[in-house]
Amino acid sequence: MSKTLRSSAPLLIIPAFLIGSLLCVALIGVIFAVAASTPHLNPLEAIILRLWLTLRSAELNRPLGADASAVCFSVPRGADASRIAQQLAAQGFALDPDLFRAYVRYLNIDSRLQAGTFLLRRSLTLPQLAERLTSANADTVVFRTLEGWRLEEIAAAIDRTPGLNFTGADFMALVGAGASSQAGPIGAFAARFGVPAGSSLEGFMFPDTYTLPACSTASELVERMLTNFEARVTPQMRVAAQANGLSLYETITLASIVQREAVFDDERPRIAGVYLNRLLNGRRATPDPNVPTTLDADPTVQYAIGNMRNPETWWTRLTREDYRGVRSPYNTYLYRGLPPTPICSPGLASIMAAIYPERTDFAYFRACPGSGGRHVFSRSLAEHARACD
Repeated sequence: MSKTLRSSAPLLIIPAFLIGSLLCVALIGVIFAVAASTPHLNPLEAIILRLWLTLRSAELNRPLGADASAVCFSVPRGADASRIAQQLAAQGFALDPDLFRAYVRYLNIDSRLQAGTFLLRRSLTLPQLAERLTSANADTVVFRTLEGWRLEEIAAAIDRTPGLNFTGADFMALVGAGASSQAGPIGAFAARFGVPAGSSLEGFMFPDTYTLPACSTASELVERMLTNFEARVTPQMRVAAQANGLSLYETITLASIVQREAVFDDERPRIAGVYLNRLLNGRRATPDPNVPTTLDADPTVQYAIGNMRNPETWWTRLTREDYRGVRSPYNTYLYRGLPPTPICSPGLASIMAAIYPERTDFAYFRACPGSGGRHVFSRSLAEHARACD
């Protein structure tokens, strides 16, 4: 061997040693970095999972299905990642259960998976899906009902609200005619509040904004609305309603008329007082001739007509002929007393007005042109005729 070859051999060994050392240092650095980011795993398991997930990164970032529609997915209490992965696959999510388990274990997501009901789309990627499953309260639907809506209007609003897992027809099946006779919480509520047998729950769907969990049922919405009503209309208010000579059901019926008649809250107790004067006069053996014996309430006639005249509204404009021509027990121009049921969902101000009406001798009221909905109150028919002069 020449001196040149003998002298260059150590020089070749030194770079190889340096390269090997650098690779070892880099490997140790990688191990420490992976271990630092995954303290819940032993270093070897962390390295294996990291390599496996890296090799399958394309699959991780691919949507789990082409269908973008939302589906309800329930995670039972105590379910682990394996069981959840199997349920997802069974519901049409195109995922590898082993990959799902590896992903959630590597990122420690498996310790944060929650029980509950989720609204999921198959167009999610696996990482997106896993993260969604850590927050059972993230998927909610806000549903709002307005004061003065009848049941059919609430049902229509249900059909217009995206994200609800039930229809207006489902709602009507629970609260429409015969609702008071059903078993369970709804029937129990009807019994407590004196809703007549076979009647609907018109008047008791308390108008408010409701935040519903994902995939709630129509029953859950109805029960929330009834619970809200029971919380707002306190036991003291229910006792006070009897002082007017009305049952609670009759009081809510009166409140529903006030709701549709009044525009301003400060007028509601006075309007309720006028209607109560007429109602009580109609019950007397010898009525006062200066006070009507019928309620003569336009909204009750509108309720009777419904949307038959105009499909775009449930509260059509009346004609003079309607006052005598609409043959219905809801026509309070023809029949004494309250209509058979409430005519809408009254708000708290109208309910309070019906329970605590303003005590006056007013027998009439009318809204004059240009008043913005404010009313002029009169004691006699002659005053009433001149009210807008």
